[in-house]
This record gives sequence, structure tokens and C-alpha cells, in this order.
Amino acid sequence: MSTGPGAHSAPGPDTTDLTAPPDRTRKSSMFSSLKIRNYRLFFMGQVVSNIGTWMQRIAQDWLVLSLTGSATAVGVTTALQFLPMLLFGLYGGVLVDRLPKRPALLVTQTSMAVTGLALALLTITGHVQVWHVYVAAFAVGLATVIDNPARQSFVSEMVGPGQLQNAVSLNSANFQSARLVGPAVAGLLITGVGTGWAFLFNGLSFVAPIAGLLLMRARELHAVERAPKTKGQLREGLHYVAGRPDLLWPIILVGFVGTFAFNFPVYLSAFADDVFHAGAGSYSLFNTLMAVGSVTGALIAARRGRARLRVLSTAAALFGALEIVAALTPSLWLFALLMIPLGIFGMTVNVTANTNIQMSTDPAMRGRVMSLYMMVFLGGSPVGAPIVGWITDTYGARVGLATGGAIAALAAVVIGLVLARVGGLRLTVGWHHGHPRVRFVPREDRAPERVTVAA
Repeated sequence: MSTGPGAHSAPGPDTTDLTAPPDRTRKSSMFSSLKIRNYRLFFMGQVVSNIGTWMQRIAQDWLVLSLTGSATAVGVTTALQFLPMLLFGLYGGVLVDRLPKRPALLVTQTSMAVTGLALALLTITGHVQVWHVYVAAFAVGLATVIDNPARQSFVSEMVGPGQLQNAVSLNSANFQSARLVGPAVAGLLITGVGTGWAFLFNGLSFVAPIAGLLLMRARELHAVERAPKTKGQLREGLHYVAGRPDLLWPIILVGFVGTFAFNFPVYLSAFADDVFHAGAGSYSLFNTLMAVGSVTGALIAARRGRARLRVLSTAAALFGALEIVAALTPSLWLFALLMIPLGIFGMTVNVTANTNIQMSTDPAMRGRVMSLYMMVFLGGSPVGAPIVGWITDTYGARVGLATGGAIAALAAVVIGLVLARVGGLRLTVGWHHGHPRVRFVPREDRAPERVTVAA
């Protein structure tokens, strides 16, 4: 950790060869990044805020359904919350590269707190109307345009390159753990005292991350060079990614996985209702077990020393293959148990891609690159949901889930081979001690090119 200004948030490009054996000596303890005071303050604030976020999601959907009786209105609310990221996400990345991250986060977190408190006041006093919820959802989405890339890139300023993967993994575990707690607490509040109190808790929960940001020691942050305000920075960011295959192809892979394979609200609700005829209880069970797997996958990633591209492509291929297996599963309980490894490999894809992209990106470009990554990852589900929903409605839930898994697995294999070719590798299949072994080795016709991967 830096003890003063001037420590860079990331080293120069790391030319680690994809053929290099795993670096066993660089594994860290599962919670090593929490030893850093600034990150510890950030993490504790996010524990409270993430619970509030999940509570708001449940309360918001329930309130809209109560006011309108329309599932379409619930979908409109969700679309309004994601729409700003799709429209303005890249511009948000440009702003994040220009702005100091901590003050920017103070503004976005405060704005989301005010939105939650305003919705709480309207709901508790009985004056809320559905258009109020629409406006609040859109306002939160606008704040997210800045907040998401700022939070993602600020992690490296808090912990430095050596602890980045551990910190990103713990952030994911934090968010997924809140997914287990937040909906349950929201349900108790909604049934016990009313929807407005869940909004109130969410609004007040932002006190924790805001206090954490204010208590940080600026001298212990890893200094980064901010991008100057010039014309063409959005185009510059896109050209930067287009010229870096180690950034471009992982983002494309995440796009395929997020668009077609991560639409679990569509898949799991269809399996609970149409395949197993088990109702809302089984749908809740599926989501809970997947959250358990996601937390497990994030904690496993926290112990991993490197975010390797081969881990990303392998995890994505296994994730897709598991979806195909789950689609063919005849038993409800076996299907439910498969949610745990699906959560593990899905989180491995998320954490590995996130860490590798952050570590491989120049600090002055990180906001723009992460905004593109988040736009592709978060924006893929709303785009893909109608497509996989139509396949599921027309051909059945099993075909829908298997199709999403097949697309993810195929994309992982193809992109994995592309990355191997860029790295000067070739695929070999052979036997080792009586067992089949598939691996990449350097091509003999030329020396392998170096591909930038995260340290």
C-alpha cells in the first residue's frame, strides 16, 4: 500500500506469456485486501449499502405491482433503471477518467440516498404514484452511469495492483451476500410495516459508504494520472479497446455470456412454473442457491493470485456447459443443486474478466474501458431477455436454457482459440499418465507474441 502520493495505481503493461505455469507463490489470503485501511472502510460501507440496494429492488417491484397490477409496468421500471447506462455509459466513463474518483462517488452516493429518501417519504405518506417510481428508477440509473465505473476503477486506487483481484473478488462476495439478506429483510418490512420503510432503510444505508469515503486517508491512495479534458476522448477509448485484443475479446465474451446465459429471471421462473410446477417457493430456492454459489466463487477467486485469460475462457465454457446439463435435468432437486456450481462459474467469469481488464488498462483509460465493460455486461441482459424469453415461450424452458448455455460455451471456445492464436499458441490433445490432456503450447513456426494479462 502506498504511504503517500506518487504511487501509481497500476504497473506498466505486464507481458506475461499465456504459456507460463500458474504462479503459486502469488496467492494471497482470502481477506488480505481488508488489511488496507481505506479499502476496509469502503468494504464495510458497501456491506450496509448493498443490503439496502437489494431491499430497494424488491420493494420497488412490489410497489409498482401493487399500484398498477401490471407485470409490464414492473418491466418498464427495470428498463428505465438500465436505460441511462445503455445511452450514456460510455460518456460516463469519459467523465470518470477526468474526475477524482472519491469526490465523484460522494456525489453519486448522496444523490442515490436522496432518491431513496424521497421515495420513502412519498410512500409512507400515501402520496406515491407510479410515475414517481419511474422517475426515481431513472434517476438512480443516471447516477449509476458515473457511480459504476468510478467504483470499479477506484478499487485499484485503494489497494494497488498487488491486491486488486482479491479486492474485486471480495466486492463481488459482498454484493452476493447482500443478495441473501436484503430480499429477506425487505419482505419482513413490506409485510410488517409497509413498502416505504424498505425505501427508508435504503436511503439511510448510504450513510455508511459516504462516511467511509470521508474517513479515508487521501495520502494512502495510489495516485493516478487523470485524463485532460479534450475532444474525441470517447472515440479514443473505443480505439484503445479495439487495438487491444486482450481487452476486446474478454469484453466480447462477457457480452455473449451476459446477453444470453445470465438471464436467470427468465429461465428460473419458467423452470419453477412451467417445468416443475412448484411455484414461487422453488424460484426463491433457485435464486438463493445460486447466490450461495456466487459467494463461494467470489471467495475462491479472492485466493487466486492471477486473473488469467485461460481461466476466463475455461470458466465461461464450463458455465455454458452446466446450463445445458441443467436444461436436461429431470429432477427439481438436482436442478436446484446445479445452481451452486452455476453460481461459482458465473462469478468466476465476472471476477476474472473484471480484474483482467482493470489490470491490463492504462490508469488514464480505466474509466472509459470499465464503463464499456459494465455497459456490455449490464446492458446485455435487457437486450437478450426478449430474445431468450421468446425462445422459452415458443419452444419451452429447457430449450431456452440450453440455447443460452450453448451460445455461451461456443463463444468461450471460439474466443479462447482467438486469444491463444494472438498469443502464439496452438491447441494439442494427447495422453499424460494414462489420462487425456488438452493444453496450449507455443507454435513452432514462430515465437509466441506476448499478450498483456493481469499480474
